[in-house]
Order: sequence, then C-alpha cells, then structure tokens
Amino acid sequence: MTTDPRTPFRDAHTDRSSAKHVPDTPQTRHPAYRLAFADDDFLCQDALRPVRLQLELLKPEMLQDEQGIVSTIVLFGGARIPEPSKKDQARTQTLADLSEFYDEAREFARLMTLKSMETGGRENVIVTGGGPGVMEAGNRGAVDAGGKSIGLNIVLPHEQAPNEYVTPELCFNFHYFAIRKMHFLMRARAITVFPGGFGTMDELFEALTLIQTGRMERVPFLLFGRAFWEKIINWEALSDAGTISADDLELFQFVETAQEAVEAIENWGATGKRDAIPGR
Repeated sequence: MTTDPRTPFRDAHTDRSSAKHVPDTPQTRHPAYRLAFADDDFLCQDALRPVRLQLELLKPEMLQDEQGIVSTIVLFGGARIPEPSKKDQARTQTLADLSEFYDEAREFARLMTLKSMETGGRENVIVTGGGPGVMEAGNRGAVDAGGKSIGLNIVLPHEQAPNEYVTPELCFNFHYFAIRKMHFLMRARAITVFPGGFGTMDELFEALTLIQTGRMERVPFLLFGRAFWEKIINWEALSDAGTISADDLELFQFVETAQEAVEAIENWGATGKRDAIPGR
C-alpha cells in the first residue's frame, strides 16, 4: 500500500487503482459508484465548474513550483506571423512584412534565456502561449540558448498542438482563458507584446488594466513595433478624450529589436519606473 509519509491514510492513487478491480455487480457498474475524483463525467458537470477552475489554477502552479520557476518574462504575440523563410505563404502582405518580428522574438527569448540560465533557469523564464507564430519563436529562442521555456496552450475548436520547442514538463493545456491569463502574469517580471490579433490585444489590455488599477505591480511593458501598434490603436486619442490619463501612456514603451528590449528591461529603475523612454 502506498501512503503519503505525512499521513497514515491510503493515498488516492492506491484507491483509484483498487477501484478498477472491484467485483462486477449491478451496483459497481453504475456511475454512482465511481470515485468522485476519478469520474470524468462527474467532474465535467456544470456544477463542478468551481472545482475545475481551482484545478486549472493549481496544476500549473504546483508543477512550476516543482521545476523551481520563480519568475518569468511574458511573450505575447500573434499565431499567424510567419517565420521569415515562410513569409511567401502569408495570407497578406502585412503578415509577410511582420515576419521580421518572428526573428526578433526568437532572438529576444534567446538573450533572456541566457540570462535566466545564470540563475539556474529559475528566474526570468520565457513564457508564451505555446502555439505557432511569435509564440513558437519565443520557445524556439529558449531552445537556441540551451534553456527551458513555458507554454500555456489552450483547447480551441480547431485542432491545435503546442509547438515543438516548449519544454515538455512546462507545457500546460487550459480550458479557461481567464485562468490561463492569470498564469501568464502571476510570475511576470516583464511583459513583451508583439504584433497580433484579438487574442494578443486581449492579453495586452488585461495586463495594462491590472497595472493601471494597481492590481499588479508595474513591470517593464514593451510593445514591439511602434508602427504596427500606432496604426492599430490610437493611444493619444484615448488620452485626449480623457478615457485614460496622460500618465497611462507611460505604462508601456515601444521597442523595435531584441537588444533594445533587453536593454529596456535591464535599465528599468529600482522604483519600478523607467529611467528613459526610448523613442517617445
């Protein structure tokens, strides 16, 4: 019998295994007899949503603790941005032009992972959404450096598998977008955002809102590609309208290259404010 050394009781693994070998009777065949925690149909009921939310919060947290992950560098960005060698397959010319950010994401992740490895791979670990495009580039850059990275994938209506560069023991799958976004930010020491679509903007604005409202500490918040972001979002119009304050425009800065982003993170002031705002 397997027991937890901290308790004299049989552990759940033992009972789950034993339950598979009970006598076959009308009583044991009925779903009511299944162990609750081993009953997939039961766990998927609407009434069990709070339990599933908690499990989805706990599992990645516990496994990252086991792997010694202390802090992360978040890399958000579009799944549709191609590797430059494949930009001729892009669905639009704009996507083809944005392929340069695949290389910048890859190089940024490589540089940050090299720094992370100086801490034994515990601090400033790259975390992406685990998918293709810019996310793949981030995980790939960590592999280039010989380090590990995290992938936070999510189940979508169309088939999706995590990209091949995510560290397997740090590759997680989610049902709830909200819990996934929590995990992006719970250990974040810096947030980088590359060009992307609805998902990227959702992540961008949720993180900015948390910082703006004081629900999250200020961290370096870097938007790659000023031309893209200023075309997509009229930041100054928000300030001019008074729907955000002028100071809110100081919560983030634009960068163009991996090296510029690394320097911006390194030069972040000890008080949590930037020493300089390149390009503003």
